[in-house]
Amino acid sequence: MGPRSRERRAGAIQSTNDSSALSKSSLAAHGYVLDPFAALLVPGTARRTPLIHRGYYVRACAVGHCVRAFLERTCAAPSTLPPQILSLGAGSDSLYFRLKSAGHLAGAAVWEVDFPDVARRKAERIQDTPELCALTGPFQTRDPASALCFESVDYRLLGVDLRQLSRLDQALAAAGLNAVAPTLLLAEVVLTYLEPKDAAALIAWAAQRFPDAIFVTYEQMRPHDAFGQVMQQHFRQLNSPLHGLDRFPDVEAQKHRFPQAGWTACCAVDMNEFYRCFLPSEERQRVENLEPFDEFEEWHLKCAHYFILAASRGDTLFETLVFPPSEVFPRIDPASPSGVFPASVVTSASRGPNLKRYGHASVLLNRNIILSAGGFGEQEGRHCRVSKFHLLSRYGDFEWKSNQIRRCETGTQWDGRLYHTMTRLSDTEVLVLGGRLSPVTPALGILQLGISKSKDNTTKDLNVKITKVNPEDFTLSCWRHSTTEVSYDNQKYLFVYGGRSVVEPVLSDWHFLHTGTMAWVNIPVEGEAPEGRHSHSACSWQGGALIAGGLGASEEPLSSVLFLKPISCGFLWESIIIQPPITPRYSHTAHVLNGKLLLVGGVWIHSSSVPGVTVIDLTTGLSSEYQIGTTCVPWPLMLHNHTSILLPEEQQLLLLGGGGNCFSFGTYLNPHTVTLGLSSLHAGQ
Repeated sequence: MGPRSRERRAGAIQSTNDSSALSKSSLAAHGYVLDPFAALLVPGTARRTPLIHRGYYVRACAVGHCVRAFLERTCAAPSTLPPQILSLGAGSDSLYFRLKSAGHLAGAAVWEVDFPDVARRKAERIQDTPELCALTGPFQTRDPASALCFESVDYRLLGVDLRQLSRLDQALAAAGLNAVAPTLLLAEVVLTYLEPKDAAALIAWAAQRFPDAIFVTYEQMRPHDAFGQVMQQHFRQLNSPLHGLDRFPDVEAQKHRFPQAGWTACCAVDMNEFYRCFLPSEERQRVENLEPFDEFEEWHLKCAHYFILAASRGDTLFETLVFPPSEVFPRIDPASPSGVFPASVVTSASRGPNLKRYGHASVLLNRNIILSAGGFGEQEGRHCRVSKFHLLSRYGDFEWKSNQIRRCETGTQWDGRLYHTMTRLSDTEVLVLGGRLSPVTPALGILQLGISKSKDNTTKDLNVKITKVNPEDFTLSCWRHSTTEVSYDNQKYLFVYGGRSVVEPVLSDWHFLHTGTMAWVNIPVEGEAPEGRHSHSACSWQGGALIAGGLGASEEPLSSVLFLKPISCGFLWESIIIQPPITPRYSHTAHVLNGKLLLVGGVWIHSSSVPGVTVIDLTTGLSSEYQIGTTCVPWPLMLHNHTSILLPEEQQLLLLGGGGNCFSFGTYLNPHTVTLGLSSLHAGQ
């Protein structure tokens, strides 16, 4: 890389600091953390989304957890040397001011290092802000040629490129950093912006320079799955690509990285584990109630792609003080794959508009027509709640074509709902239940879709007429629920179960809708009621309903599989015992094929692998795992918030839509409808 390229890249990295600083300011402004200084250190304001707030919140908590552990250990130790914190790539972070105002420094001092331009801007900001100067106390500024931009009795701010280690070493020594004192080196999303050789040199330099030290780093990992691919593409577009992820793709690789560079010991956890194990449940509940939130998949995926690590020199017990072993968050890895289900693209842009959306619903009208409606996605070149219906039509035995269709001119408008359900009543009638318009606005009213052919009798110009249905005595106001066709007393009912609402984060109740009269009916249900959940799967089996997985009340994925079993006086809840136990998941789809329950895709947080298809034999309870072969599918393929249609005669699944808002990295929508071949499952019977 030439000098000009290095400078352009340095400028791009500096711009990520500005964006991060605005996010931290928004985080504090909305009550996630107590930080009155974040807004003072960055010009301007920005309103971030609840998803970004949560992401920066867990980052702040993880780093703060390590800093507190270091200060508690060193301030209580009998050492005569005061502890010191060295923040590498500190940017506009307010750590020093937060610690000083809370009285946590207690003789400790803070050194910060960043690019010269970043450090100078921060020094000028501090000098011009009385609230900040009041905390630093008397200070000195140096001439522009000096690396030391700001100096007070317990705070030093240096402008040095971290790739210039000899200059960094000299500047720190000149600024009074004591190499033998207990030292916390902090690198928040820093190493991954350095070329691998520069990052390795920095880690090794720190190990050699500080005999009594802790190195804490927070950054990205897991580059190879769909979310990781979107994450990497985002940073490439910013001209600040992430480095080292191929060599150190997960927590285990990162834990080996530091001992190999001279550190005594190392421990690390991803952000899902940190959030579950090291934050009190009351604090999690406080944060989860701060803002309306309905992006659980992206929240858990973001946390799965970041880690916090603490490596130690001189104190082999420190890492267990930072991250003591916990049984609260057990790793539940899936069994070794029993086979592969090959995936292939079944539609392309040349055959018509693809279904690029998530949070929608799909229904098989007949063997040749699949109707999808609602969700969030791409329409007329922009991202929005989708108002057009999508039709996938079969021509011949293997060819499918994709079209968008509008409603007919009479009838009710499509209201823009997502996370609803659709149930086929006949070849020309579909029932739509529940859904939401926003996390605080349920989509009220049951809709009936009437499908009719146009005058020229072609499926391309099908019309959809929307009619509101008003069952008496009850208004359904939930989303992320399920509807399943069940039978009782020789009558067909829709079993509506779970979900969430504006008031309740999870629902544990259920309702029966008689589809012939569109009336809600009370039917006795015996047995222990399952815990509330949403984003689970449900499918019909033997006149009852199979409920699998979902997200529980504490926002933790569930692994239970339940059967609403028909009995003479109604239904009975039964648990299906599964061996080996399956990894808890949600936002998946499910089907029953030849006595086997197939759980397709979804999100899980108890394993670092990517969910494929879990197959459960409903007779024996035995489970097996199948990978999804994506060699013939444009990558990435995100299998959450999708829908799927089973074609049993063809031994195929059609996967439609899927994706989500990938933290601050942009929205990703699966570009193609995909077919999944299940013949290997049939052959193995």
